[in-house]
Amino acid sequence: MTQHLTASDLWADIAAVRARSPLVHNITNLVVINLNANVLLAAGASPVMAHAHEEVADMAGIAQSLVVNIGTLDPYWVRSMELAMVAAAARGIPVVLDPVGAGATPYRNQTLERLIAAAAPTVIRGNGSEIMSTAGAAIRTRGVDSSAGAGDALGAAQALVQRTRGVVCVSGATDHVLDAQRRWSRLSNGHEWMTRITGIGCSATALVGAFCAVQPDAWRATTAAMALLGVAGELAAQQAQAANAGVGSMQALLLDALQLLPQAEFERRLRLEVGPW
Repeated sequence: MTQHLTASDLWADIAAVRARSPLVHNITNLVVINLNANVLLAAGASPVMAHAHEEVADMAGIAQSLVVNIGTLDPYWVRSMELAMVAAAARGIPVVLDPVGAGATPYRNQTLERLIAAAAPTVIRGNGSEIMSTAGAAIRTRGVDSSAGAGDALGAAQALVQRTRGVVCVSGATDHVLDAQRRWSRLSNGHEWMTRITGIGCSATALVGAFCAVQPDAWRATTAAMALLGVAGELAAQQAQAANAGVGSMQALLLDALQLLPQAEFERRLRLEVGPW
């Protein structure tokens, strides 16, 4: 697979999500369900939030991708995730895992081990601490906030790629996307205010699910999803600040940007580097 990736390549994937409106099955956490659904809708995808044991396998049978997020765990939801992941893997649709709060408690770590054993994820996306913990590195996690930077987690991300043979995305001031073909994209868009809105990281994972549904190269799809959110977040923060507004307004402006961002603005703002790791 080529290392070459351009802004126009990523825009083609953004346009594909808007045109094809893929159905993304989300088993996500209670805090972010509404925002994740709205982010997917704004980007052009079709979200479904379903976690009943009786229907998750059937839902995975009609969706184009599955997103699993462990933010608010309990045994019922863990079993829902496991059932859906097995069904999605059997059908061959992408599975995207968000290890929210990995390392915070033994239960969270045990759940991640159980889910990864059930079906190797196509993509794992988390912050530095979460990726390090998921990879088995010792790191202190403060709630769902990262106590390690994205750059600190690169070694852990590489180890996790080698274990799952999938894609690993480490989010931070610079987002890093790595895969088993040793491709490595680095995205430097976004704004610090994005860390003040609950569920932005979880929404990034949901977007990765949408892009994986339309782009079979999961590394490219993940890069495109993170690029869109970074550019949209950067634009939304600047618009909010220009209006002397805060993060409440920014959240609405972010949804607007995801829906209405034009190609020229995306390509002008995009800060992307690609190479081997």
